[in-house]
Amino acid sequence: MSTPITPVTQQLNATPHYETITGVVERLTFHSEESGYTVARLKSSRSTDLTTIVGSFANIQPGQTLQLTGFWREHPQYGPQFQVTNYKETKPATLTGIEKYLGSGLIKGVGPVTAKRIVAHFGLETLDIIENQIDRLIEVQGIAKKRIKLIKNAWETQKAIKEVMVFLQSHEVSTTYAVKIYKQYQDNAIATVTSNPYQLVTDIYGIGFLTADKIARNLGVPTDSSFRYCAGIIHALSKAAEDGHCYLPQPELIEKVAKLLATDDHQPTGEAIADIIKQMGAKEELIREIVRGNDGEKLLLCYKPTFFHTEMNLAQMISRRLSQPIVQDMPRVRAWIERFTTSRKIQLSPQQQQAVEKAAYSPVMVLTGGPGVGKTFTTHTIVSLWKAMGKSIALAAPTGRAAQRLAYMTGLEAKTIHRLLEFEPKTMGFKRDHENPLPHNAIIADEASMLDLFLAHSLVKAVAQGAQLLLVGDIDQLPSVGPGKVLADLINSLRVPVVRLTQVFRQAQQSAIVIAAHQINSCDYPTMEPISDNPVSDCLWHGGGHQPEHGVQAICELVSEFILRLGFNPATDVQVLSPMSRSLVGTRNLNTVLQQLINPPAPGKVEINRGGMILRVGDRVIQQTNDYDREVFNGNLGTILNIDTEEQEVVVDYGGRRVVYDYADLNEITLAWSISIHKSQGSEYPVVILPLYIQHYMMLTRNLFYTGLTRARKLAIVVGSKKAISLAVRTTNDRQRYTRLWQRLLQPLQ
Repeated sequence: MSTPITPVTQQLNATPHYETITGVVERLTFHSEESGYTVARLKSSRSTDLTTIVGSFANIQPGQTLQLTGFWREHPQYGPQFQVTNYKETKPATLTGIEKYLGSGLIKGVGPVTAKRIVAHFGLETLDIIENQIDRLIEVQGIAKKRIKLIKNAWETQKAIKEVMVFLQSHEVSTTYAVKIYKQYQDNAIATVTSNPYQLVTDIYGIGFLTADKIARNLGVPTDSSFRYCAGIIHALSKAAEDGHCYLPQPELIEKVAKLLATDDHQPTGEAIADIIKQMGAKEELIREIVRGNDGEKLLLCYKPTFFHTEMNLAQMISRRLSQPIVQDMPRVRAWIERFTTSRKIQLSPQQQQAVEKAAYSPVMVLTGGPGVGKTFTTHTIVSLWKAMGKSIALAAPTGRAAQRLAYMTGLEAKTIHRLLEFEPKTMGFKRDHENPLPHNAIIADEASMLDLFLAHSLVKAVAQGAQLLLVGDIDQLPSVGPGKVLADLINSLRVPVVRLTQVFRQAQQSAIVIAAHQINSCDYPTMEPISDNPVSDCLWHGGGHQPEHGVQAICELVSEFILRLGFNPATDVQVLSPMSRSLVGTRNLNTVLQQLINPPAPGKVEINRGGMILRVGDRVIQQTNDYDREVFNGNLGTILNIDTEEQEVVVDYGGRRVVYDYADLNEITLAWSISIHKSQGSEYPVVILPLYIQHYMMLTRNLFYTGLTRARKLAIVVGSKKAISLAVRTTNDRQRYTRLWQRLLQPLQ
């Protein structure tokens, strides 16, 4: 290896210095009606030059006099800007200011000409007249009674917005949230927030329990309020869902809620929380289910209603399909397989033969296995059999990349599951369901380990009666990001036909990545060639020292020199996967480092700073949420093609499809030179660099290591200490997900 590159470490932002400025809005550069995000130019009393202000405003117009609280920051392209955290409107103090304010378009019915007439007649008393004696506008030439009524309604609307904003900000609600609250509730905002601030958690994206709880405390809501307890219980179940759980046992739920609700002056008791849970159960705000544990003891489980009903319905739908087997002429099927393999001079292993035969008659079936065992070849053979039977076949996968790979290996069109089921953003549901099923009688869903409870339910619901469903996936990979462990539950139920391929074929045995993956699954330390100038293996290990800063340095060297020598392009071929976001070798810091290395600033290359993160033309980014309007989904990778600073838009290329983001929506994407292993599920990359350090010990598990390694198609490089690698190989994910799908599959049909 060559000269070391000094590692770039995390930089802590200094605490901003807050101050207050006052001025008149001269013009709006950008304003989003939906989010309130605004860039405007302000004429401040401090300077003859215009000041750029940035923040969230419910409504803002040129001519308004504003008192702004915030801090100064330096934009790399546009220079100093004032970041607004709170604001309030004050009355203009001059005739010119009043005239500009009234004529700005703020009040429907008053344009610049009318504003000039009104101010000429009433002078500095203009705003007081409109506020308290608006009928006197009849004194102004050209203003009729009909126009006065229009002006009065518009003035009342503006006054209502101001009242809401002042009320919310007086209770320490940030401007951003205040705008969202007003947009959601309009004139009912104050009443809603006052009566039950915890309603915000349900209604407004971005406001969680902790934010609502802070608002509630500022409003004087008692810490033992039933609203607070109910919101805390729902929050605990929602947080459990983020960890993959479909429910929580009541004792565990009570423990989590007690910690959540505890304050210096209030310690909630288990009995009080249990009483609220019972009341919520009686009102069906949550579902309580009594089951028997392994020792015969009764257990009380707590579900959010949608989770309970979805799990129950999914089990019933699968059981119903399994009760209606497909009659098939198996001698004829076996004869076709014989002709097919002979004509192509190929041979199926006994396991593969079994899989193809089962696929001929199984209403629902699972095909699983690790790398190199022939899942792709077996799936292709099943597709060929179904085509020979005259079946209409649909192929799908949870992610776009997985769908592309499935299409490539089968020669047929493949879609994301969302696209296959025809997601409708307006209703937030799928057009395809049991009343409008898919027009196919054979469906394959690849990367099925990624299916969470809700997506699996939507998929099965859309499969027509009598049609067949084949789920293909690697059960040893990480489970779905969403709640449940559907593939594992289907296999563990022993109700669904399953074929697990285990034989590694000769061609795959030539790949050290495949061999290492199977070693990891067998709890053995993987065979990896120590890195050198002339590697012969496709699975390499770089010691990278014991400290994370050495790992950052090693990754920089690999990306800037070693990868290039092997003929790979760091900008397009290399993906760094990290177990977590924090620490020096976490995704956040690595993205800053790799961006500077792979896509540094250059003259003419446009960049913007969003929330402390620089986005630059040429950057690789990842979508962080499902955006159904733009049809980009959590985990999609793209490249920034263009940043339009005038239109305030960023264009991202997702595999040939261009998607436009307003500046206000850029929290949906983040840099992706390094991403988490969880986010990499369903994708493959030519080169994977995988840092594993003991600092990641909370995340180091066998299936995480296995999943990260098997994302590499041509070359995998593990960077880190042997101690961390050994820990990952030895550690199973002991935190089993709370699901009952497999138990429900054993229950009789209802």
